[in-house]
Amino acid sequence: MLINTTGDELSWQETALCAQTGPAFFFPAPGSSTQEAKQLCRACEGRVACLEYALANDEKFGVWGGLSEQERHRLKRSRG
Repeated sequence: MLINTTGDELSWQETALCAQTGPAFFFPAPGSSTQEAKQLCRACEGRVACLEYALANDEKFGVWGGLSEQERHRLKRSRG
């Protein structure tokens, strides 16, 4: 189930752990490890909402909801 991404539905962004770090952490250079970003995502209460937002908005780059671009692409394909 995808979330509605308007209004209060984006409130997860205000308390997301990624808001406390720099964007480079979640948008690493090509070939760089995403493990640290994924570890932070696993501890974040907004992880599911973040992932659903990325899937609904076809985010192409970065770590969203604990998944890389390729992982999100595979998940989206498997959902049909």
